[in-house]
Formats: sequence, C-alpha cells, structure tokens
Amino acid sequence: MPIWLNHKACPRAKNSKRLGVFGPAFLCFIMKTITAIEAQKRGKDRFNVFLDGAFAFSLRREVVQEEGLHPGQMLSDSQIEELGRADLSGKCLDAALRLLSYRPRSEAEIRARLSRRFDGKIIERVLLQLKARQMIDDAAFAQFWRENRESFSPRSKRFLKLELRRKGIEPGVIDEVLEGIDEEESAFRAAQRKGRTLERDYETFRRKLGAFLSRRGFSYGVINRTVERLWQELS
Repeated sequence: MPIWLNHKACPRAKNSKRLGVFGPAFLCFIMKTITAIEAQKRGKDRFNVFLDGAFAFSLRREVVQEEGLHPGQMLSDSQIEELGRADLSGKCLDAALRLLSYRPRSEAEIRARLSRRFDGKIIERVLLQLKARQMIDDAAFAQFWRENRESFSPRSKRFLKLELRRKGIEPGVIDEVLEGIDEEESAFRAAQRKGRTLERDYETFRRKLGAFLSRRGFSYGVINRTVERLWQELS
C-alpha cells in the first residue's frame, strides 16, 4: 500500500473529516480501501475481497452482508482482523451444527471437537450462540443418552454414570437423570436378544451370557438372577 508523504496527493484525504493531531496523511497510512467484492466461482457462499486493487481475503456471504461491506469502504487493520474473526466464527458454527446433525451432544463434546480446529475465544462465542438457540443442553443430552441406551443397548447404572462423566456432564445432573433406573429390568432386556443366539447348553449359556452382562457393567448378583430368569423363559 502506498504511503502518501503529501496528504493532498492521497485520494482518501480529499473528503476526509478532521482527524485531530494525526491529520489525513495518517488516515492514508493505516486505512485500506475495498476496491472490489466478487463471488467465488466454486464457493457460492464466499466472496473474495480486494483491497487497494489486490486480492486480500475471502469472507462468508453472511459476514459481507451483516457488515455491509461495499467497494469504496475503508478498513483499518483492526477492522480487517475483526472480519477474520467473524468469518472464523461462522466456520466454527457450521462445524458445530454438522456435529449436532448426527446426534445430540454435550457441551464438553462440542468444545473438544471444535478445539481441534479453532481457538478458545471463537469456540466460546459459538457455544453461547448454540445455548441461546437451545441446541446445547447437558440435562437434555443426558436424558437422551439414558433413553437411547435403555432402548437399544441397556447397561448398568454404574456404566451409564461413567459414560456421562466422560461426556463432561456434571455429577448432579447425572444423578438426577439416572434416578429410578431398574437394574434388574435393564439387565434382562440386555440379555434377551443375546440369549436367543446362545446354545441351549446351560453351562455354555450361563458362561457366555454372564460375560456379556458383565461387560455391560452389571453386578454379580444381578447377572446370576438374570441368567436364571432368562434360562427358565427360554427352556
């Protein structure tokens, strides 16, 4: 960018207002002018921004529209940096929404995944947006996790508690959500599908089904009672 020694030669200074002790020459030194904004051929939702006649950076459509960018507009270095942060925030939000499109997730899960690509301040900004939209709610996520496990892959309360802790859910929320779980019924539902695939030899049945339920976190007593109950039902 040219540094104008004589401010009268600077096209930006002709119509500028008073700038205090710095004068219009200072304006020409620190500001850049948008000379063109062009839609990318491949990325329809991104625009190339040209400053002082040269390509400078690209931005999301939303950033261009929200900031009202247009040719002839002057930008300082700090404004350019803020545009970059806004663009990254948009990318970060898109990444978070993609994660949430597969299944609900805890706040800690989202933060951990986004931290692979984005810095902490941008992530926190996006998390606040998601909370405002009620797209992140750890209590609702924990309830979803319990119901999903109970329907498709029952396991012990101890194992559910461990899984939710790994998801970053607060202990108080976990205790509230897991209240009322019937371990006996959970074990029996877990055993039913597995039991139908096992040999009708009692020792083999007991050993394999017991090992299966143990891997689901059920206690020795619950396992024994479940094995006997299912054996009687299938015999």
